[in-house]
Amino acid sequence: MNDFVNRQWTVAERPTGDLEARHFGYREVPVDTPGEGEVLLRTRYLNVAPVMRMYMMAEGGGESTEAVLAIGDVIHGRGVAEVLESRHPDYAAGDFVHGQLGWQTHKVSAMTAQEKFVKMRPRGVPVYYGLSALGMTGYSAWCGFVSRGSPRPGEAVLVSGAAGGVGSLVVQIARARGCRPVVGIAGGPEKCELVRELGATDVIDYRHDDVEACIGALFPGGLDIYFDNVGGEILEAALEHLAPRARVVLCGSISEYTRDEPFGPRNYTRLRRGDADMRGFFVYNHADEFDRAEEEMAGWIRAGKLRALVDFSDGFETLPESLMGLYTGTNFGKRIVRVTPGEDPVH
Repeated sequence: MNDFVNRQWTVAERPTGDLEARHFGYREVPVDTPGEGEVLLRTRYLNVAPVMRMYMMAEGGGESTEAVLAIGDVIHGRGVAEVLESRHPDYAAGDFVHGQLGWQTHKVSAMTAQEKFVKMRPRGVPVYYGLSALGMTGYSAWCGFVSRGSPRPGEAVLVSGAAGGVGSLVVQIARARGCRPVVGIAGGPEKCELVRELGATDVIDYRHDDVEACIGALFPGGLDIYFDNVGGEILEAALEHLAPRARVVLCGSISEYTRDEPFGPRNYTRLRRGDADMRGFFVYNHADEFDRAEEEMAGWIRAGKLRALVDFSDGFETLPESLMGLYTGTNFGKRIVRVTPGEDPVH
């Protein structure tokens, strides 16, 4: 890669229905020089997440809190970057950060609050952990499950999207917190086996199993916590099997992102029957819990109780294909793009 060229992926067309290659534009621009109070960042890894399609849609087309992108704008996306040059008092060359880089190989930044940069602490792990267990994916799993789910030892837990980045961590956090049984929902034998290896008591294959019947069989006393990453019909199935004072945590709804009409659970009144709660969750509302989340998960990583399930794509050019694949379930764990293939830096 030429270090004096900034490679960027932009919005070429607004998506309606499935994402396609024509929705993405590519360009190269000169790398800017940092001014006083700024740093020059070189992107090492970029996050790929289902919500990115919403960033590309017309205003009102999604639930994202990010600003709507105009045609030609660089696509939003968090990443891990190395500081190449600094004129900022809080950062030095060689530091690693994770934050809102966008789909580009370089960025000059004043490290503003809006970009949500976090300086990575030395922990002796590959820096891509800043996009998995020790970054927003991990914070989403921990804050969503621990803070919003309020788990207690011995409670019965169901996790959808259990082979994804957040869901695979929630399965492990639930077990580390003493919940039993912990059941995951995933698609296909390979993913189901992977979720079992992470410690799930059992796994439901939504592609081949009758999901509602399996939930009823595996949770005869009902669910205490349902951690929802998918929405749609699977959310409805879980609502049929809630234990008294159950908690439903709404983290994601990937099954609904390409629907023409929003999906509403037709059986939400099941919440009344057992004084159950359905709790919304947005990770940035829990910033005061990030340090606690990271400390606990770093301890579990060191103790061998938690591992980050990561699905790598190599090369900046693979970003559009990597995002499109999320909607057909091609990822195993958190999908991350190595911008420059090679060694994974440890920090």
